[in-house]
Amino acid sequence: MTYTIENKETLIILARAYDVGYNEITDANRNIDPWVPAKGTRVLIPNSWLLPEVLDKGIIINLAEMRLYYFFYLDNHKYVSTYPIGIGRQGFNTPAGTYHITLKVKDPVWRVPEDIRKEKPELPAFVLPGTDNPLGKYWLQLSVNGYGIHGTNKPYGIGRRVSHGCIRLYPEDIELLSVFVEPGTPVKIIDEAVKIGMHNNKVYIEVHRTEETDSALIQIAAEKISRKRLLKYVDTELMIRAIESATGLPAVISR
Repeated sequence: MTYTIENKETLIILARAYDVGYNEITDANRNIDPWVPAKGTRVLIPNSWLLPEVLDKGIIINLAEMRLYYFFYLDNHKYVSTYPIGIGRQGFNTPAGTYHITLKVKDPVWRVPEDIRKEKPELPAFVLPGTDNPLGKYWLQLSVNGYGIHGTNKPYGIGRRVSHGCIRLYPEDIELLSVFVEPGTPVKIIDEAVKIGMHNNKVYIEVHRTEETDSALIQIAAEKISRKRLLKYVDTELMIRAIESATGLPAVISR
């Protein structure tokens, strides 16, 4: 979908309004200044994604695209909801692996880790619930010490690598997610910049920016396409073009 800039809107404001991350809206609109887009500019709003993987039930987080997917059943029907996230910055990478939710807390108290207090010695040992608490209003503890899925008091960090390793959601998204997620929910964290899928008999690729070279991503894409037995349906030139542009948007690569 598209949106036409009317007043003094920024891409960051539009990202939250349409529940996408900063990375997603800027990658899809690389020729637009994210802070001062001109009035009348048409902005592409990402609103569809290929599933990185399908779980029976639970959460899958793809670090490369900075997005969370939650698979659940309701009235015997299977659904998936998806939310943009903020993740660990360089040196504090969010750990990939298979975990589960061990605890759900409303209005958590933040026990400030020692490494953060060394960076910012002015911080107290504990931060009580409220506007100064970077955990926001909800905390979902992971089965790996010190890591969790939580809200934030800095929502414009969603879609960025800014945390000390935890997974951040917009306040409105974590509030909704926490209604459904209970302790014991499986959580799988992956880091895959290339996704392949089919829809209406067309093959799609979705590529996100990464430190991998284009040639490495081409190899990864070819292997995924081969495993899905879709190679004979793919236009290699379209695939390479999509990898080079890496817009984060699903692109048709069918012959």
